[in-house]
Amino acid sequence: MMRKQKSSKYLTVPTRPVQIDRDRSVAGILQKMEGAGFQARALADAHNLWLEMLEDNSTVLMGLSGALVAAGMRRLISYLIKNHFVDVVVSTGANLFHDLHETLGRYHYQAMPDMTDEELQEAQVGRFYDTLASEHEYREADEWVGNFANTVDHSRPYSTREFLHLLGRELAEIATEDGILTSAYKAKVPVFCPGVADSAIAVGIATSRVNRKNPFQFDIIQDVVEAAQIMARSVNTSVVLFGGGPPKSFVQQTEVTASIIKQTIRGHKYGLQIGLDLPEGSATSGRSFEEAQTWGRVAKDAKTISVLCDPTIAMPILVTALSQTGTKALKQRRRPQFSFGRELMVSFG
Repeated sequence: MMRKQKSSKYLTVPTRPVQIDRDRSVAGILQKMEGAGFQARALADAHNLWLEMLEDNSTVLMGLSGALVAAGMRRLISYLIKNHFVDVVVSTGANLFHDLHETLGRYHYQAMPDMTDEELQEAQVGRFYDTLASEHEYREADEWVGNFANTVDHSRPYSTREFLHLLGRELAEIATEDGILTSAYKAKVPVFCPGVADSAIAVGIATSRVNRKNPFQFDIIQDVVEAAQIMARSVNTSVVLFGGGPPKSFVQQTEVTASIIKQTIRGHKYGLQIGLDLPEGSATSGRSFEEAQTWGRVAKDAKTISVLCDPTIAMPILVTALSQTGTKALKQRRRPQFSFGRELMVSFG
């Protein structure tokens, strides 16, 4: 009897089987999943947490890792930027290069089971898991980036944020459909790329230096300073992470580096991460929000959710649901306003 009384303290909310009905909205499916368990419930909670971030006037930083654009996520990311579901983007160079590649009118392609890597190499086709790209077209995009870098003022270095804003402006002149960089340029959303050196963007600029003596340089420390200023001037901050890698590390450290500007920094108030990395590995990609609290990156009382799911599965569901539920929050939220130049200025209107 005593054991039953003890257990009743915890066994209060039963799981609810996901119901099939005529509500075909994605948001409706997620609402049903709130009563489920495991990653179904985590994904439903992620949707609600994102809405809470917006309703709380939180400055939302989104991290993008992996080859999301090549896998078909480009329009979804563009939608989030255009509609201000996020305020700052931090991405791998690969995603931004793939975005540029598609903005230039090129494509990524689906691989078929009967294709061998030996045959693909012979045909100069590169492979990302089950997705393909033309190496020749990639080299053309490399050259395009190098040529663009050769047109800017070489008397000073550029933060990745400034360079990518200018790159977005240039691409907006020729784009037939907005992607990440063009949407960010038009919506005045800053884009940072902390790992730019390991991307084809850097390869294109390096090729321009070797072949055309282009002295262009990046000032990545300016990126750190500007991100710190955004954090220090925000009422509170949130992180939405699709994958890990350098974007996650950069986003997580912003609250710590903001202490150089503002004395009292409490850490990110909200945290949402979606990926397949596990915390037991040595990489930071799978590190938990709880661990980040020990470094002051996440507030002690922060609301956090981690979803163990491929981002290419979670992103279409979450973004579609937000398009159905987030209108009210977007109209009412007080978000950061950015002025772009050699230095990034931020204010809250």
